[in-house]
Amino acid sequence: MHRPATIQLRTSLYEDATAIVAEEFGSDLSLDDIARRVASSRRQLQRAYSEIGGTTFREHLTAVRMERAAEMLSARTLTVREVARRVGYRQPAQFAKAFRRHHGTAPSAFRARLEGRAAPIGGFGSYLAA
Repeated sequence: MHRPATIQLRTSLYEDATAIVAEEFGSDLSLDDIARRVASSRRQLQRAYSEIGGTTFREHLTAVRMERAAEMLSARTLTVREVARRVGYRQPAQFAKAFRRHHGTAPSAFRARLEGRAAPIGGFGSYLAA
């Protein structure tokens, strides 16, 4: 069992880190960068994510990005490629793979379901153009 001061410190680190991720999810964030910005070591921040958040930094960042991507796709004003870029993915295919892993469907199929139509059929290009 951890001392109350340790729990308080890790809670504070976790909250500070998650606030940065919530604001800057579209930029190139790393655990080392966040640790430096919250005046912590990489290992302490890993422990905070594990013990307080029940997750890892990478899992948290991906979840935030995927939730924001779903919101952007729902708005229907951006292409899938643009959504990918705005949530921090340089490669649309990597974004589509992460989106499918998180939401269980391709970005274009997600958008098509919202619009009440069938998803495009085809390979790589079909979800990039949606």
